[in-house]
Amino acid sequence: MISRFLALALACASLALGLAFPAAAQGLRVTPQIGLRQPASADAGPQQADYIVAVVNSEPITNNEVRRRMLRFEQQLAAQGQSLPPRSQLMREVLERLISEKAQLQVARETGIKVDDAVVNQAEETVARQNGISVAELERRVAADGLGVAQFRQDLRNQIMLQRLRDRDLQAKAKVSELEIDQYLSEQQGAAADPALTEMNLAHILVAVPDNATEAQVAQAKAKAEQLLQRVRAGEDFSKVARESSDAAGAAQNGGVIGLRTADRLPPLFVDAVRDLGPGQVTGVLRSSAGFHIVKVLEKRELGKTGITVTQSHARHILLRPDAQMTEAQARAKLADLKRRILAGQADFATLAREYSQDGSAANGGDLGWSSPGMFVPEFEEALDSLKPGQISDPVTTRFGVHLIQLLERRQATMSPSEQREVVRNLLHERKLDEAYAEWARQVRGRAYVEYRDPPQP
Repeated sequence: MISRFLALALACASLALGLAFPAAAQGLRVTPQIGLRQPASADAGPQQADYIVAVVNSEPITNNEVRRRMLRFEQQLAAQGQSLPPRSQLMREVLERLISEKAQLQVARETGIKVDDAVVNQAEETVARQNGISVAELERRVAADGLGVAQFRQDLRNQIMLQRLRDRDLQAKAKVSELEIDQYLSEQQGAAADPALTEMNLAHILVAVPDNATEAQVAQAKAKAEQLLQRVRAGEDFSKVARESSDAAGAAQNGGVIGLRTADRLPPLFVDAVRDLGPGQVTGVLRSSAGFHIVKVLEKRELGKTGITVTQSHARHILLRPDAQMTEAQARAKLADLKRRILAGQADFATLAREYSQDGSAANGGDLGWSSPGMFVPEFEEALDSLKPGQISDPVTTRFGVHLIQLLERRQATMSPSEQREVVRNLLHERKLDEAYAEWARQVRGRAYVEYRDPPQP
């Protein structure tokens, strides 16, 4: 149960490594493909001897690498309620993905892209936070599930390297014109809501089904889920039922609340089930490989439309850009020292921003103005959302550098036409970047020398 639920949560989570803001720069989102357990066949009984299945520019890919990655996709697809392709087909697709990824990582290393431990730590903290657990608990579960903490962190490092490679080489190909925004808004008139611009806040109750469960165990779990649904529909508080009875990670602390996310960052099983539901309504019992789910809609809104009321944040930041004279670790240490000085009353945030910040907001004391949801990519936005007015974040790394963020105030406001256009601009930018990346990845794969050895075995 732990592995599959974490696979679901990780598939939804986004490691945001950029910041999108009109006065600063453009950014994007990335969803890491992370798994948490070795294949069952590798865990039970004697392990088969590992062997090389392919060589990419003299770098090998082993059978165990294919098996581990294959399990990740199986867990993610199953946890999201998607059907699984035949294992032979999935294994071929996984091998080709590993070949492509290996070739891209080689390009990243050859061109000097590095990711230090502080950035990996930040990514690990994000994954833990989005699962409602501590980093120590996340690592304990990773180790218990067989992946190993070192391999888990290496996977995070690799994904960040690929993200930075994409950011560096493809930004120029992802510019969005005003005409493209006009065309998108025109096409959306009367069309179904775009999942990337539909925000939902859902709450969730999970009744877990053990791996290799018997029919009796499945029936017992379903009966329990039906009983919990009856309690909710009879008027009992959903969050109370979730805290008392849900097997979902973090349910005891947050009453099952998943948090406000765009629909494309939620499990398709949940999105489909709540498509026609409004705030306050509850689904029936849903079935996935993780178990049985009950989902409640807390909030639903379309960011691409004007006239909607959203929570806006007024923030400021100090940005340091690592270079040959200053590493990322040094930038984080510098910002940590600036935070210490501010909290001790020895310095003023705006004064330090004017002195140190390396972006266009420096002249205004780092002031970023009011922002609506969708104007920041997840990592910056998540750090901001976690703050209370007046609080200052720890250093946050994005593709633009390292930030120290302070939330000044929040308000409820109606999204203006210009703010709507900025949200659409960020969405179209990300999609164009994805398209450019797909074409670039094909070119990298085509230039790589690949030698196939013995076929992978499950």
